[in-house]
Amino acid sequence: MTHLVHQNWRNCEAWKSSGLPLSTTSDEAAKMFDACLTQYVGWYNDESVDGIEGALSKMTNADPNFLMGHVMSVGLEMMATAKTTRLDTSFRQDVDAMLKLAKNNHVTEREKKHVEAVKLWSDGKMDDAAYLWEDILISYPLDMLALKFAHDTYFYNGLQYELMDSTARVLPHWKEDMPLYGYLMGMHSFGLVETNHFQEAERVAKKGLEINRHDSWSTHSVAHVFEMTGRADEGIAFMSKTVADWSPCEMLACHNFWHWAVYHVDKGEYSGALDLLDDQMIASFKKSGAMFDMIDACSMLYRLELEGVDVGLKRWEDIYEMCRPHIDDHILLFNDLHLLMACLGAKKREVAQAFMASLRQFVENESDMNQVASKKFGIAMAEAFIAYDDGDYARAVELANKVRYQLLMMGGSNAQRDVFHLFLVHAALKSDQPKHHKLARNLIMERKSARPGCKMNDRLLGKILGTHGQ
Repeated sequence: MTHLVHQNWRNCEAWKSSGLPLSTTSDEAAKMFDACLTQYVGWYNDESVDGIEGALSKMTNADPNFLMGHVMSVGLEMMATAKTTRLDTSFRQDVDAMLKLAKNNHVTEREKKHVEAVKLWSDGKMDDAAYLWEDILISYPLDMLALKFAHDTYFYNGLQYELMDSTARVLPHWKEDMPLYGYLMGMHSFGLVETNHFQEAERVAKKGLEINRHDSWSTHSVAHVFEMTGRADEGIAFMSKTVADWSPCEMLACHNFWHWAVYHVDKGEYSGALDLLDDQMIASFKKSGAMFDMIDACSMLYRLELEGVDVGLKRWEDIYEMCRPHIDDHILLFNDLHLLMACLGAKKREVAQAFMASLRQFVENESDMNQVASKKFGIAMAEAFIAYDDGDYARAVELANKVRYQLLMMGGSNAQRDVFHLFLVHAALKSDQPKHHKLARNLIMERKSARPGCKMNDRLLGKILGTHGQ
């Protein structure tokens, strides 16, 4: 896919003119930095530079000592949440090399802050990293890399108002003719979605799509609006009508197909969801191995099983084999709980127990955000999944119900975390305790209030009435 809005990569002089000078004299390095940034923000691979990996390689070859090149390279690995300096020696060496280069006198203070922020994030200090990126944005509101790194960090940690405010603060400084402006619309829209400003979110995202119909993050934001407002039919029509525009953005395509499948699950159209799962999501995950794609595949399989669909052991086994190398990573609790779904779905109970032992060991030192979240409520939620798998639904309810309002801290979107809410509903439905049946009804009414148009709510309510006569 070739980008349709920003086709001329910026050289050293162009970066300087925009108020964001780079500590390199290589125009090629500066241009490939722009190419990397644009593809990262746009979630796609540009064939003209051999994709994001090709641009990274060209940038490094042009200037091996380009500090922001190292920030970009390490930062992208970091944001992919598939590597940790705690376990990966090579990745730790990459971080150390970046820190060494930052000691050079000719680098700017802005660049040094980027280095410090990336180091903090790699150490698990994600909140401190985001604070530094925001500090950069006070003086350099056009620094899209700082904005995008902060944006992803807020998303990973459930910091919804920070997600919205971060883009709102810089918007007045941007002009429509600036490179990457259109993508800023999608980012701002997503913050609006997560803080329940659905009408404004839809308007802003559609403005982004008017600028660039290939903006998959703006498409993604519109998909969220349809899901959160219970407009499944509109969502299916929108995704199918625009699929040729956003599907080439392969770094986000799997997730957009996930949203499409969620609409089908809401309507009880399970074959439609399975078709998208098999033909698009699992195929994408097998190709990319990306954690984002892993989460989507696990989440969809688990949602379907909650609905009583026999997804088959083979699907879970295929996903598990891709997940297995990350069992001990513990980079994000959100990832961990989806990895556990894969272990349980593939009937790997010994691995699930080993995962729990690893997670308990991980939280012994409460030194970063993920350790705190995992200790505070993550282990309890993981134990709830295991109890449910054991058929001890009452225990699953007691464990999950106590921590359900804390789950926001593990990150992900409101739409993604809904699987945990649905898990609690189904556990309460299956429990042998009458008080849990009443809880299930209350939880559904709560969900019906938040998403009045969702057909799943009425289906679940009918199930309670039919099974327990409430």
